[in-house]
Amino acid sequence: MVQLNVTGLSQYDDSIHSNFQSSACGPTTVYVILRYLLKDPSTLKSVNDLYSILGGTKIGLFKWRLVKRLQKLLGAEWNVSECTLHEALEQLDKGIPVALKFDKYFTFQWKTKTTFNYHWVPLIGYEIKNDELYLLVHDNGGKNRNSQIRKVRYSDNFKVLSFVKIEETDVRVQ
Repeated sequence: MVQLNVTGLSQYDDSIHSNFQSSACGPTTVYVILRYLLKDPSTLKSVNDLYSILGGTKIGLFKWRLVKRLQKLLGAEWNVSECTLHEALEQLDKGIPVALKFDKYFTFQWKTKTTFNYHWVPLIGYEIKNDELYLLVHDNGGKNRNSQIRKVRYSDNFKVLSFVKIEETDVRVQ
């Protein structure tokens, strides 16, 4: 079992603008991951700033937009890219959380029963139990509820999942 010591945040936290809260799961996920990864968290943008910078909308944050805009924000010293399940698990093994998106709608899996319909969460670990893969995520909270760590069965959700890795590169300025 791998579980990173990542501190979650509710997308309904008082610090997040009330107009953003219902669709702030993407920026909240990015904030939680960067707060864990950055050597100097004082440089971290707020969830409200990330909502605007990343292009959050009332219906959420598109994966392509998160990748493109977060890469631009972080610069060449970082790699922000979509990755496979295998790569996501490798990231976790290296101590790096991953942005995980559940999306029934744009994967055309409307009738599939999944943990979330459309939701970004920080993937902070995994466990293999009885040959079954479980993903450990912070659920980004709810109204009047802090973020909680949840164990999600991969086989129940695999059709709607996508992963985005956010990692420092080995680029050195000469």
